[in-house]
Amino acid sequence: MYKYTSISLLMLFSFFLANVGHVEASNSSVIVIQIGDTITAATADMVEEAVKHGEEVGAETLVIILDTPGGQLDSTFKIIDTIERSSLPVVSFVYPRGAKAWSAGTLILMGSHVAAMAPHTIIGSAQPVAYSPLGESEPVTESKVLNALSQFITERARMHGRNETAARLFITENLNLNSDDALRLNVTDVQASDIDELLVKIDGFTVTTAKGPVTLMTKGANVSEYSPSLRVSVLRTISNPLLAYLLFTLGIYAFIFGLSSPGYGGEIIGVVALLTGLIGLGFDINLGAILIIGLGAVLMIAEAYTSGFGILGGAGLFCLIIGSFLIIPFTPSRWLITPEWIGYFVTIVLAVVLTLGVFTLFMVYKIVRAKRKKPFIKGVIGSEVEVIEDIEDGKIGFVRFKGEYWQARADGSVKAETKALVIKKDGPRLIIKPVKENKE
Repeated sequence: MYKYTSISLLMLFSFFLANVGHVEASNSSVIVIQIGDTITAATADMVEEAVKHGEEVGAETLVIILDTPGGQLDSTFKIIDTIERSSLPVVSFVYPRGAKAWSAGTLILMGSHVAAMAPHTIIGSAQPVAYSPLGESEPVTESKVLNALSQFITERARMHGRNETAARLFITENLNLNSDDALRLNVTDVQASDIDELLVKIDGFTVTTAKGPVTLMTKGANVSEYSPSLRVSVLRTISNPLLAYLLFTLGIYAFIFGLSSPGYGGEIIGVVALLTGLIGLGFDINLGAILIIGLGAVLMIAEAYTSGFGILGGAGLFCLIIGSFLIIPFTPSRWLITPEWIGYFVTIVLAVVLTLGVFTLFMVYKIVRAKRKKPFIKGVIGSEVEVIEDIEDGKIGFVRFKGEYWQARADGSVKAETKALVIKKDGPRLIIKPVKENKE
């Protein structure tokens, strides 16, 4: 009897321990953030915020979902530095199926505590590329740049026990790997179809964080997506290079409009848009490019107020085009991004510049036409008008001039449906006298 009682108590105790373990695992939390666009300073701030939040709430791990063409190298270094200084394990997961983590995304993957990919995803193309203003790309072969980046990514591979040769080839040979090859070559640690499967597969992994070895307990963990602060959300929105460029260009033209037509708020809108665009551009801004674009704006304003006959406006448009291309970040040491994305970016820039160019040419045409047009006052004086109603001497009535109705004061009585001659103009009124009196 005692024997069976002991067995029963042992079973109950084992069941209790199992359930306690389950509750502990279920109470653990995993934070998820997504990098689904170009990597910018806002992306780095978001990762830093998420890591700090995870450390404060005692999360089990942070999962970064990657689907990016690349981005700013400085921001990438900041993200990796945040991961290495974190006491919270960070898992980078290239997801969903068909996603990619090219260029800067590959560096983040290699610098994470756990590297994971979903089936049919791709990493690689991390070799720096130099871009011409027309979007043409050419791989950078400068040893200084290649050696620095290849050593950086190789050291991260060594740090996490991954394939150092493949890591080096990502930089020097523009290597690309799909999820199967990456797992087989020990570039990544696990392959999973979704977040749930990922958490099951990495459960029990031991990784080294800033506070030392940590064993992951992610099976059955509660998953929550981190919502960045308002500051990061706004910065992430305006940090999109396309939007930042559009804001910058809009700011220039709004400022021009404000100076030429004060009182409508164009100056304020222009300054705000300019500052917002500059903040969003985020990378090193060539001061010369800013001065050239500013000069272009001044020249276009001068065209509107002087008799430049299109010369000043054309020079202003030229400055705008040159300045726009100088301000685009074509420096390979600042960006690691795919040629396709840069090509798209340059297409947008060209479309904006061409649109503004057409607008400028139209403006110059209207200005030249207005300058060559005979002044209205000189054109109306001496012309004949049709009298609409009887107008006594010194009184005011209506006449028709070139299909338009005008107020007119008669210098001598005139009859309706007769012709009168304009001898003067007093503000909005015409001074007329009968045609027969003028002929005498």
